[in-house]
Amino acid sequence: MANQEVKKEHAKQNIKLAVDNCIFTVKDGKLFILLIKMKSKLQGMWALPGGLVKDNETLGAAAQRILKQETGLSDNYLEQLYTFGKPGRDPFARVVSTAYFALIPNTNIDLKPSPKYADVRWYPVKKLPELAYDHNHIVKYAKQRLEWKISYTNAAWALLPSKFTLTELQKVFEAVLDKKLDKRNFRKKVDKVGLLKETKQ
Repeated sequence: MANQEVKKEHAKQNIKLAVDNCIFTVKDGKLFILLIKMKSKLQGMWALPGGLVKDNETLGAAAQRILKQETGLSDNYLEQLYTFGKPGRDPFARVVSTAYFALIPNTNIDLKPSPKYADVRWYPVKKLPELAYDHNHIVKYAKQRLEWKISYTNAAWALLPSKFTLTELQKVFEAVLDKKLDKRNFRKKVDKVGLLKETKQ
């Protein structure tokens, strides 16, 4: 009897599973995030790149697939952020979305928008338009997580090419933290960590 009740509940449940990617980069000393412009539902609104999870893939694989489709890049820093499942977050269906954030350097990025989107563009995080669904909330949460991550990990390197100057590194920190840093103190902290290798170039 109990198994029959469970089966009935499963049969009635109609929840879709999706992923949304917060793809960050730094250019011109500012933190940017990749947005797509929608064509069909909520036409004309901007949103995070995302989509439904396929039956045969994991959440992480779905996030990697979307990152590859929208930026042409793979094997970049990608971390699960949070799961957003508030009823009504999608006006058309009951959708639970697991958000990820990705960090990519602003080099050799060849954006290739999917035909299902009207446009794809980098937006300054500080000047976002009103986004579809609950994506403004997701971006705000991702930005906070990114600030925490670069404070106690080496995640900032994912926003830089393999070779960079100390000034470029400092600009990444300033862009993410949204504040100016003292050059001397910053370089003392970098030297203390001991993760950098001089290239003699």
